[in-house]
Amino acid sequence: MQVYHGKSVFGGIAIGKISVFSKKEHKEDLDKGLEKTKEGVFSKLARAVAGKSKVDEEVLDNLEEVLITSDVGVDTTVRIIERIEKRVAEDKYMNTAELNRILRTEITALLEENKSAGEENFSYEKRNGMPYVVMVVGVNGAGKTTTIGKLASKLKNDGKKVYIGAADTFRAAAIDQLAVWAERAGVTMIRQDMGSDPASVAFDTLRSAVANDADVVLIDTAGRLHNKIGLMNELTKIRNVMAKVIPDCQGRPASCPLSGARGK
Repeated sequence: MQVYHGKSVFGGIAIGKISVFSKKEHKEDLDKGLEKTKEGVFSKLARAVAGKSKVDEEVLDNLEEVLITSDVGVDTTVRIIERIEKRVAEDKYMNTAELNRILRTEITALLEENKSAGEENFSYEKRNGMPYVVMVVGVNGAGKTTTIGKLASKLKNDGKKVYIGAADTFRAAAIDQLAVWAERAGVTMIRQDMGSDPASVAFDTLRSAVANDADVVLIDTAGRLHNKIGLMNELTKIRNVMAKVIPDCQGRPASCPLSGARGK
């Protein structure tokens, strides 16, 4: 077993609806990184309303298409469209020049409504004196390792003592990538050699976390599809082995990032 201790603190990344900006400059870095996405959405919007003098059904249909194709999501898109339809009905007339301003206002309002609920549901407290354990699973390239790094940073900034288990012993450089995230977050990472048994890594991580009174344990796993029975059985094995250290591990949910890059 190899223990990797991070030295520096890293913050300023958003996870889902949770705000984890520790410093103003970190938010500025994120804004800069999202600049291309922002420009893409509003350039599409400009093309969608080109030549229109007012917001009508056609403009709303075009706006709906722009939002969905920009990965805003169907449910959120519907709510935004409904809000804009209500504003159009109240104002009787709205030209397309006002649409960008109204769109920004309504999206901001929608985010504010969801903010408090998202923060209240974000809790990784110890159970029966044992660390809260999260095993992160998902398909290849979904952003599991990146999500662990972001989450570790958030938890560390919240005053939690975090341990990371590098149980993805299959993908090339996975352990080294996770080590970089651990160093940035300033948390401890438990690792073994490439090709080691993932369950063994998880066991060592939990044992070390319990011995050192950690608050949260994040277990990275190799990417896999849900229809690969052998790989899914490996996850069961990992959970069963972790239960030897923390008995109620089997009853705890796993985290499955659909897209770590988008925070889903």
